[in-house]
Amino acid sequence: MHTIQGPGLFLAQFIGQEAPFDSWDGITRWAADCGYLGVQVPVGDVRMLDLDRAADSQDYRDEFLGIAQQNGVQVTELSTHLEGQLVAVHPAYDSGFDAFAPADLRGNPKARQEWAVGRVAKAIRVSNLLGLDRMASFSGALAWPYLYPWPQRAPGLVEAAFDTLAARWRPLLDLAEEKGVDICYEIHPGEDLHDGVTFEMFLDRVNGHPRANMLYDPSHYVLQQLDYLQHIDIYHDRIRMFHVKDAEFNPTGRQGVYGGYQSWVDRAGRFRSPGDGQVDFKQVFSKLTQYGFDGWAVVEWECALKHPEDGAREGAAFVRDHIIRVTPHAFDDFAASAVDRNDIEKALGIT
Repeated sequence: MHTIQGPGLFLAQFIGQEAPFDSWDGITRWAADCGYLGVQVPVGDVRMLDLDRAADSQDYRDEFLGIAQQNGVQVTELSTHLEGQLVAVHPAYDSGFDAFAPADLRGNPKARQEWAVGRVAKAIRVSNLLGLDRMASFSGALAWPYLYPWPQRAPGLVEAAFDTLAARWRPLLDLAEEKGVDICYEIHPGEDLHDGVTFEMFLDRVNGHPRANMLYDPSHYVLQQLDYLQHIDIYHDRIRMFHVKDAEFNPTGRQGVYGGYQSWVDRAGRFRSPGDGQVDFKQVFSKLTQYGFDGWAVVEWECALKHPEDGAREGAAFVRDHIIRVTPHAFDDFAASAVDRNDIEKALGIT
């Protein structure tokens, strides 16, 4: 077993236009002041990480890591959520996801996808150069508009979507294998990999690739009404990253899982700050520890009600209180005694 590392903080929801959230130095100082020991870094904002410079310059990488260390945190992982999303986009979502790409690529899905694949590949290389062995991403989605089978799906549609998704990711997974980096797909509604079944469908098509792994976030399972604890029992060998994000699901006679097109605050299922929702984090931390998870517990703050800075500060303490320092010995070792083979045989009555 391993003691889970943490607390860490995913920076994506906090990067902004005002200090201290507008610079790498400022945001790492702030995160450390909140009580975090690590930060998970999205690759899409050059104020945090200039991916191109990081790929080419040892001096830049040393400066990037040095600022974090000087301010009291370390880099836990890089995130390519937005770039991974653009690896596979159904045309129904083109206009919405165009915002994730450079302006000169908008309206050109083919060029946008090629750019995204290149950025994910570069992030894999940079992860390796920074000494990181895992990276977060989304899978993207081609089949998501057909989630609910009405009208009935054309035979072979889902299979073709997953065949294509796997073909697009296979070269990136092979590069990740070469660089010693796990790609950890956040299992998330809106992605074709949104539950265990769809992850397995993808895994089958990439021949059980050792670098195809999971980012476990129980909040997304609460909103799907999936057993998030049994999920750890089933997939613990593939869970390589962990987001500490809470959620609650309170169905009514008017709405359920689908939410009735309501805003987040008015949905039956909504995200909450750690400890304010329904996730049993004591059991989550216990199971991950039991199965030997050796990564970081990273707070991803998303809440329909609470101020983000309050959620961040509370989240650091919440994770610290839930991390289980693993025992170095069995609890009943005090009663152990030295035995040899003869003693064993006598105890069993087989002498």
